[in-house]
Amino acid sequence: MQLDVIDMRILVALQHNGRLSNQDLADRIALSPSACLRRVRALEDHGLIRGYHALLDARKLGFELEAVVHVTLDREEEDWHNKFNEQIRVFDEVTTAYVVSGPCNYVLHVRTRTLAEFSRFIIDKLNKLPGMRDICSYIVMETIKSTTLRLPIDDSQLVRPPPGL
Repeated sequence: MQLDVIDMRILVALQHNGRLSNQDLADRIALSPSACLRRVRALEDHGLIRGYHALLDARKLGFELEAVVHVTLDREEEDWHNKFNEQIRVFDEVTTAYVVSGPCNYVLHVRTRTLAEFSRFIIDKLNKLPGMRDICSYIVMETIKSTTLRLPIDDSQLVRPPPGL
């Protein structure tokens, strides 16, 4: 799908407020509601808009502990990568998991209600996975910035011509 300036404006607006009504979105983009809806559906159909979500406040919901966990696996274990991936998908405490380059194999974002719950997760679940070699945990003391649900696109990027023009 070839994106134009109007598509980008729709993406920027919805990224900042996914609850905009089609009428409000159309007004912001200066399109008719029917044309706006057609474009939004096309963006959804092409997978550029993957969903709409409520952003929950973890601390207010009792998830006081947040940690970043580096995991290193023993690569001698047969099928180590797939086995680990299958297990990590089952753990509700893991909110995000990345395969990374560098000294560890994975970086996990973990949320639990308490330090005791986090300790049980590390000792009773994560540490018992086959091939586990090293776990290094970093407790988050303060979140300075969190925009994991937002891409760094804004209106200033819309006035630049596409590369090659």
